[in-house]
Amino acid sequence: MTHRQYIKLAIPLILSGISVPLLGAVDTAVAGRLEHPAYIGGIAVGSLIFNILYWLFGFLRVSTTGFTAQAAGAQQDHELANACFRPMMIALLIGLLFIAAQQPILLASLHFIGGSQTVIEQAAIYFEIRIWGAPFALMNYVITGWLMGMSMVKFTLLSQLLVNVLNMLLSILFALQLDWGVAGIAAATLISEVGGVLIGLAIMWYSKKISVSDFQLRGLLQLKHLKKMVAVNRDLFLRTICLLAMTSLFTAQGARMSETMLAGNAILLQLHYLLAYLFSGLANASSIIAGEAVGERSLHRYRCAITLSAVWGAVFALLLAVLLICFSDRLIALFSANAEIQQVANDYLFWIVLYCLAGAWGLQLEGIFSGATQVWAIRNGIFMSLLIYICVNWFAVLQWDNHGLWLAFVVFHLMRSLYTSLYMRKVERLLY
Repeated sequence: MTHRQYIKLAIPLILSGISVPLLGAVDTAVAGRLEHPAYIGGIAVGSLIFNILYWLFGFLRVSTTGFTAQAAGAQQDHELANACFRPMMIALLIGLLFIAAQQPILLASLHFIGGSQTVIEQAAIYFEIRIWGAPFALMNYVITGWLMGMSMVKFTLLSQLLVNVLNMLLSILFALQLDWGVAGIAAATLISEVGGVLIGLAIMWYSKKISVSDFQLRGLLQLKHLKKMVAVNRDLFLRTICLLAMTSLFTAQGARMSETMLAGNAILLQLHYLLAYLFSGLANASSIIAGEAVGERSLHRYRCAITLSAVWGAVFALLLAVLLICFSDRLIALFSANAEIQQVANDYLFWIVLYCLAGAWGLQLEGIFSGATQVWAIRNGIFMSLLIYICVNWFAVLQWDNHGLWLAFVVFHLMRSLYTSLYMRKVERLLY
């Protein structure tokens, strides 16, 4: 694997990843053109509920990529099919459970998030329509993970773009042209999620790498493979819980600041999310290469994945840090026209620059270990980082207010990189 091949693999994955936050902006933009401001709030609250639900089960995509890449590297055709069918059954089951428990989920979420009566009513309308797409949204994770594991990254990007365009067009048609309001936006997202599964299945069928005839219940239920899949998904789930705990604590403490400070922090967090998706594209490329290397039992190729990840992770970290410094005013102006908010965001922007440098390697290692399906290392690293974050956060916020909050944030990502690095040799010994 050369540097050119690595970047050729990574670019479609980066573009596909960037489309995720852009998709959420479509619903908000359409809602902003409706007659009542509560519609925007309803969409924001409803989307937040689904973002949390689906984020918790994002392991379905990550683990599927790892298992699929390993099966492809080992040239095990039956296991290649099982790498899709096993998590697909889990996704379907979880999605149906979400539908069955929709009222308790909605009531608990609205109680926790809060909002005016009108906002809550609109959020409930959005939720009660979109919840029927839960099985399809989770199955989309599996399909995307399988396509990535097969190195079909251009098809991954194509399917993502088609779904995004479909959602945008239907949102405009239903909400604005047919005047369905929030219900129209929810219906558009629901149809897009169903369409995403159909598009993904069509691509899989076109690849001729998998078919219905490959579905064998005995192979799917092999205890050894099931235990491995459950263990990997469990550890990825715990990793997500740790991330959610960190971001929740950060958000809760940030909410105690002034409104201007809170708004400035929100802009910086959006920049952080965008950067994280960019780094995730590289991490996904590393995951594919590492998974194939493990399947092939090739120590040379596995080490090559680590080298490529380190080089390009560093290049992207430095490049993005320079771009943030050079174009900070223009970037922040895209999020707010308020001069005070812009000033606050500029004052604290250097923390996001430090995040680029501190967090890049940790994200790359997560990609490598996910591809190798040795995610216990990711779980341990992020758990230790969370403990350190809580300690630093408690002390730093008391001493330096918002600077202390961002210091703890950067320390978390730095520790994530350092602690995960400690397991590199142990993982290699387990694999080879």
